[in-house]
Amino acid sequence: MDRVEASPEPLGLDPSVAALLKRDDHGLVAAIVQQHDTGEVLMLGWMDDEALHRTLTEGRVTFWSRSRSEYWRKGDTSGHVQWVKGVRLDCDGDALLVTVDQEGAACHTGDRTCFDARMLPATAGAPAPAAAG
Repeated sequence: MDRVEASPEPLGLDPSVAALLKRDDHGLVAAIVQQHDTGEVLMLGWMDDEALHRTLTEGRVTFWSRSRSEYWRKGDTSGHVQWVKGVRLDCDGDALLVTVDQEGAACHTGDRTCFDARMLPATAGAPAPAAAG
């Protein structure tokens, strides 16, 4: 994983943005990462206020690692950089959609996306036909 040392004093997320977030019990918000031009879903990561602040202000995606309890900026060690193109907050305030220009693989396994390898069996559905009127 790519790592960025925690800053001694967080710079701080804009209070008006922070007020919109609904964090989990650990102060985190899910961040779905999507390729900006194809719509391909690349990965899911977690952000606290400081990781979101860095993402919004540095042009590169920063996450909070739940397993290592540290910040990591995608691409610092792997070279597989995520250049920020936009960040959106969902209607409930509990998930972010980060659109990026992904260089190389997004997944730590080397796959283009974290969703390439394991398909689950699912019954495909279809919308009900519209009633004739």
